[in-house]
Amino acid sequence: MIANRRRFLRFTLSRKGLVVVCLLLVGTVGYIDYATGYERPMLLFYLLPISVATWFGGLVFGLAFVITSVIVWMVSDLAAGIPALRFWNIATASVSYALFELDRRVNERTAALQREVAERERLDREIAQVADRERRRLGQDLHDTLGQHLTGTALAAQVLKEKLAVKSAPEVPEAEKLVDYIEQGIELTRNLARGFFSLELEPEGLIVGLQGLAEDITERFRVDCVFDGQELVPVHNSAVATQLYRIAQEAAMNSAKHAGAGRIAIRLAMDGSELTLSIIDDGIGFPDKLPSSQGLGLRLMRHGAALIGASFEIRRNGERGTIATCKLSIASDNGLNCSQ
Repeated sequence: MIANRRRFLRFTLSRKGLVVVCLLLVGTVGYIDYATGYERPMLLFYLLPISVATWFGGLVFGLAFVITSVIVWMVSDLAAGIPALRFWNIATASVSYALFELDRRVNERTAALQREVAERERLDREIAQVADRERRRLGQDLHDTLGQHLTGTALAAQVLKEKLAVKSAPEVPEAEKLVDYIEQGIELTRNLARGFFSLELEPEGLIVGLQGLAEDITERFRVDCVFDGQELVPVHNSAVATQLYRIAQEAAMNSAKHAGAGRIAIRLAMDGSELTLSIIDDGIGFPDKLPSSQGLGLRLMRHGAALIGASFEIRRNGERGTIATCKLSIASDNGLNCSQ
């Protein structure tokens, strides 16, 4: 709102009008400085025209009136009868005015940057919420529509197989294969739907969620996936718990699908005031040099860590395997205050 007001005022106040106003202010302060005598310095009051010039005209315009104000101050003191003007006094006044305006500009830019960062963080949270809703909708659609359709098709194929068996038809083996293929499709659909469903964890449900994740990966991919974590981890924020679960889910799924891992370990541990989530596998390993276009999964994990203010790192685990690590700082006042 302040920025809009400034743009409006700059639009309505022409450059010539601004020059006239600032010159009148400088002249008024200079006359008062002359009238009160050089014994009573009025240096502080010259900041008024300088501030107006900078606020509506920009930094260069403001610096121009810094020079103008110093000249008027010198002339008024000389007219008031000051014995001599020292160069040190002139330089000090000029530098002080310039630093004042530069400090104002820095503060304005800093405030604008802080507002932009806050807006970006808000947009990131909204985008994450929209993405979560879409993922749950897709999972629900897969389960309720495609899953149900395939289940009905499997029943129809089973009936057809039984009818062919009653007639001792030679197509019975092909019908059995058809039923098996449809049942495999049902299982694949369930797995896809399960992957789209992202748990909204309660703050204290992170341990249970990670245990369930390890069991689910072991069952789906026939990979030895284990969870190793402390029972009491002070995560008292549901958004943080949910993001940690998703990071673990993405990393473990990548290890099971693409890394050829035979064992995956999900670890959650406290080290002083730092909470560390690690996903370790014995797969083909992470490349030493990442390609220019990183995978979507890696970007999602980095983004999820950034949303909760955590640091995320993924690297090779010795000669074979990969280790992904997410670290957060714990604060005692609210249970979890994540910072990089």
